[in-house]
Amino acid sequence: MTRRAALLKFFRATGYALVLLFAFCKMGPVSADNAVDLQLVLAVDVSGSVNERRFELQKQGYVAAFRDPQVIRAIRSGPLQAIAVTMTQWTGPALQIQVIPWTVIRDEASANSFADAIENAPRQLFGGGTSISGAIDHGLALMSEGPYRGTRRVIDISGDGANNRGRPVTRARDEAVAAGIVINGLPILAIEPDLDRYYDESVIGGPGAFVVAARSYETFAGAIRRKLIIEIAGNRRQLGALRQHPLAEGAGSIHP
Repeated sequence: MTRRAALLKFFRATGYALVLLFAFCKMGPVSADNAVDLQLVLAVDVSGSVNERRFELQKQGYVAAFRDPQVIRAIRSGPLQAIAVTMTQWTGPALQIQVIPWTVIRDEASANSFADAIENAPRQLFGGGTSISGAIDHGLALMSEGPYRGTRRVIDISGDGANNRGRPVTRARDEAVAAGIVINGLPILAIEPDLDRYYDESVIGGPGAFVVAARSYETFAGAIRRKLIIEIAGNRRQLGALRQHPLAEGAGSIHP
């Protein structure tokens, strides 16, 4: 290995460690004003395989979920009765954009406002490969930038393909988990029928991490609603009940 190649390898390895250190340094003390039950990053796939119809089906699925009474009850079931949520779009290794800022949801009114924000958020990225690792790294950075601090911190990755750009997804996953983040997955099986297994083995991580798969874009809405209820409430019994009826209203295979 040449000296130049060795230096590049060193800086690449230490660079990710410095990102993590910077994230920890930016995290301030938790106060009563910024404490929430859950910090949730919703990372939405907008890679080249996601045409406008598929993008719209994803978006309307999220809109319907945050207007659903069961999701609102899940938010109200926590000790602090509040969650902080942001939404990002992702595709290639350096192509991610936060389309909705960190927002606190406490009740029906704030949930409906967040749903309205999703509905009004345009697609801002088009193609560039599928870098789940980049989406995870971006989600980790967003956790440190927001003004809220959650008892639980979750990156929710939805997508229709395996990682094919950027660094290995397992490295990104392991670094996020080491920082105290849980990664859950919602693979859409329209293109890769075994994508749920890939997410189970390579994408999700952390205590209680799980996968809920949508068999198609048309069934995405049912899958994301159920996933959010489990994710927000942190209720393992609900996950067990969902596993008993995995095909109900759009949920495909489920892996805790």
